[in-house]
Amino acid sequence: MNLRKNEFESIKNLVKNAPDIVEHLVLDTVRYKGKSYDIHSISIGKKDPSVPVFGIFGGVHGLEQVGAHVVIAYLNHLIEQLKWDRTLVDFFQNVRLVSIPIVNPVGLVHLKRSNGNGVDLMRNAPIDSHEKVVPLVGGHYWGPFLPWYRGSKTKMEKEAEVLCNFVKREVLSSDHAVTIDFHSGFGFKDRLWYPYACSTKSFKEIQKVQKLSHLLDTTIPHHIYRVEPQSDHYTTHGDLWDFLYFHKKDNFPDKTFIPLTLEMGSWIWLKKNPMQIFSRLGLFNPIKDHRFDRAMRRHFLMIDFFLKATANPQSWKL
Repeated sequence: MNLRKNEFESIKNLVKNAPDIVEHLVLDTVRYKGKSYDIHSISIGKKDPSVPVFGIFGGVHGLEQVGAHVVIAYLNHLIEQLKWDRTLVDFFQNVRLVSIPIVNPVGLVHLKRSNGNGVDLMRNAPIDSHEKVVPLVGGHYWGPFLPWYRGSKTKMEKEAEVLCNFVKREVLSSDHAVTIDFHSGFGFKDRLWYPYACSTKSFKEIQKVQKLSHLLDTTIPHHIYRVEPQSDHYTTHGDLWDFLYFHKKDNFPDKTFIPLTLEMGSWIWLKKNPMQIFSRLGLFNPIKDHRFDRAMRRHFLMIDFFLKATANPQSWKL
């Protein structure tokens, strides 16, 4: 499976001969310069609102292709196993995995951080930070001619709406849910960020995050991740996961929802291969084949951990 050749073909190949426990949907289609681009979802497990739900998402920022590639590679890893591993099939009777591998297909194809309208989807939610944000980077309404543009104040972009509606329908209906959104482009170390992006206040479910973090440390004692709030580094307007968490808090206060962001430390790839700075993708992705292959394997153990931890909420709930 050559992910870098055609990500959308890879998604179609995933589900071509997948077991019945795997569901593939085209959630919506966006158009750009006369062409149509589908937004795909893949779900594994039975539709039962009583079971815990684990979600993995990629490609919100089109330039950060490695995130979408890791999600697709992991889905391939699971689906191929489901063809022969009855134990894994039985496992998915008690947990559901849901995914949108490429949230922003136009950005991914056309090498844009934003979507086709020049909107940064992770600044697009109708939620403002009460903290001082970094100019431009924190999100702005000046226009799509500058990066980090927030878009309309009254209506979210189609891609953002598709993601939010999917999460509200497939994730927030569960009593126990964890999601990971895969990004790259910051720092030398891989970080697992938890909310908030809009505030430096303590996350309402911090004790559950701490228990999950402790489980991660004891289960994978030599892991590479730094677990921390995003606001330790910067705050932003319009974060989709803050928006979804507050929606859960207002509408389903008794349910647990832990939205995490994996921020891959892509600067290490640039340090090892400085010539990448001359590539549009070089700041965000591994360019050398062996580093790409390593990135595809690097996070599987961590994703497996969170899938299993989600399936066993008694191990980390209060």
